[in-house]
Amino acid sequence: MTTTGESQNEREFDVIVYGATGFTGALVAEYLLGREGLEIDRWAVAGRNPVKLSELRARLSERSPKAKALTTIVADSADPESLRAMASRARVVLTTVGPYARYGEPLLRACVEAGSDYVDLTGEPDWWRAMIERYDAPARAKGLRLVPCCGFDSIPHDLGVWFTLQAFDPPLASGAASEAVHIDGYVTAKGGFSGGTWASALEHMGQIRKKSGKAKPSAAKGSSSGSKPRGPHRARDFGQRWVVPLPTIDPMVVRRSARSIDSYPADFRYHHYMGLKDLKMMVGLLGGVGAVMALAQFGPTRRLLERLRPSGAGPDAATREGNWFKVTFVARAGERRLVTRVAGGDPGYGETSKMIAESALCLAQDRDALPERAGILTPAAAMEGALVERLTRAGMSFSVVERD
Repeated sequence: MTTTGESQNEREFDVIVYGATGFTGALVAEYLLGREGLEIDRWAVAGRNPVKLSELRARLSERSPKAKALTTIVADSADPESLRAMASRARVVLTTVGPYARYGEPLLRACVEAGSDYVDLTGEPDWWRAMIERYDAPARAKGLRLVPCCGFDSIPHDLGVWFTLQAFDPPLASGAASEAVHIDGYVTAKGGFSGGTWASALEHMGQIRKKSGKAKPSAAKGSSSGSKPRGPHRARDFGQRWVVPLPTIDPMVVRRSARSIDSYPADFRYHHYMGLKDLKMMVGLLGGVGAVMALAQFGPTRRLLERLRPSGAGPDAATREGNWFKVTFVARAGERRLVTRVAGGDPGYGETSKMIAESALCLAQDRDALPERAGILTPAAAMEGALVERLTRAGMSFSVVERD
């Protein structure tokens, strides 16, 4: 493929964190500050408010004196030239600024124009699909890797499925000769969310009514056509626990990986569920989500909901310390059954900041080890095992639980 590798090698920074003064962005900066082997002159923080950037650097300097040398960059999503100038200085631009439907496209466009790779935390399906339609071809022409969904949406699920397919022994055949493979993913977690995550969720829910009646995409490898997830039920393969289908971006990301990676089986299905303790919890969850979704359809009530968790807010360190997640994958290929698991700590913040930071570093530092793919990619399609190795070293676990 055409590559911008030579020009990127000359960039001033490996990674620029855009939105570093926000709740999640600051956690990413803290993670990079503590990352062994990453010199302070190889990354920078960026945002629209120079005073807040200076305050962030001062807070980081209390953790480590080397942060006094951290470069701060002023850039604003309303100023395209400032975004292009920022992007031109980095191999990879990392952005935590959401909702992406409001603020994301100008930066993505700037990265394409500047020839920079890109990672974000979006969980907004409509925006993700629109960006693929508009920027996938230009990014492929330049050899760029633009990788949305690099947090809890959707790395544990996307890389977890990739890991599961690699873990079959003997290996699965690929292409037309492959067996049909069906994987169910079951998510259990304890964690909170920030104002940015809440705003993104409301943004997505607010589009539900507008999308009703639109045509659905045609069947393709990895699609759900002809094999829809079950409704709420007791999952025999998941300890008879109650589960509900999760209408998140994660299954869409997994299916895009299936269409992008030749080694995935031709007949592949993935379904995605949340595991719950009991029927009472399931009924309460469904009722609460339904009420929020209904209120999010209307501007005034959506704005009231946004005030419940204002931008820049999130759980404190003590709360995050007690949070965790597990995603259990039950895969069937013919008579074979394989159970794997991806697990880690606080899903929304501790692990999300780790996941997006390691994704950016993987793109910047491991280019020679990455698949020869370009465009708007999924985490699995862009980085495959290189990112699994990084996240494993960083404390997340990818494991085989059972083989039948």
